[in-house]
Amino acid sequence: MTGTLVLLRHGQSTWNELNLFTGWHDVDLTAQGEREATAAGAVMRGEGLRFDFAHTSVLTRAVMTCHLALREMGQVWLPLQRHWRLNERHYGALQGLDKKATVARHGDEQTNLWRRSFDVPPPAVESSHPEHPVNDLRYRFIDPAALPASECLKDVLVRVLPYWNSEVVPQLQANMNVLVTAHGNSLRALVMHLEGTSEADIAELNIPTGVPRRYAFDSSMKLTDVAYLGDQAAIAAAAAAVANQSK
Repeated sequence: MTGTLVLLRHGQSTWNELNLFTGWHDVDLTAQGEREATAAGAVMRGEGLRFDFAHTSVLTRAVMTCHLALREMGQVWLPLQRHWRLNERHYGALQGLDKKATVARHGDEQTNLWRRSFDVPPPAVESSHPEHPVNDLRYRFIDPAALPASECLKDVLVRVLPYWNSEVVPQLQANMNVLVTAHGNSLRALVMHLEGTSEADIAELNIPTGVPRRYAFDSSMKLTDVAYLGDQAAIAAAAAAVANQSK
């Protein structure tokens, strides 16, 4: 037997609401985002889920989403680990820019390439730039050479998989139920790995905020079932809204 995995993208953040490229910039949840996180907890409780361990990134929007969901489930006491490898992808020089304004300046094709291609990163920032992680205290004990100045999804996959393999897989193999609360792109990287999604198809995958995605595996960690939990029509509408952010 292996445990159940649930992937959960954080609820709406203040920069989601403003339609800005957020990346590693640390922002909080909006009131709607808090409601989404609590609703995710209610859905998981309704499904009879109980977790043994939780993982989040070190960004506030993921940390708070995990807390609010677990509070709704009566499991705020759960053992939890936060790690920078679960962070959102670093959007480099795009961080803080309006997505529609970026399209107006650089064109839809170039903007979509930066947003959705597997291996084309946005322009990088210099180490002196305030958006570079070396200037954030939470990363002070990490080798600066390991911190990104910009990332494509391929880069995110490379940094997420070591954490997945060393921390999450052993827990699932020990029949533990695990909740991973992270971000649109760090979760897209995991989905790509878990579901065998191609580089072309992953560009079309849009993960809505605050919606749990449950995975089941056999004893060899082969995927046997995957599904979003909750109102499927509402989930489809939320995913479409993510796809249209730059339009």
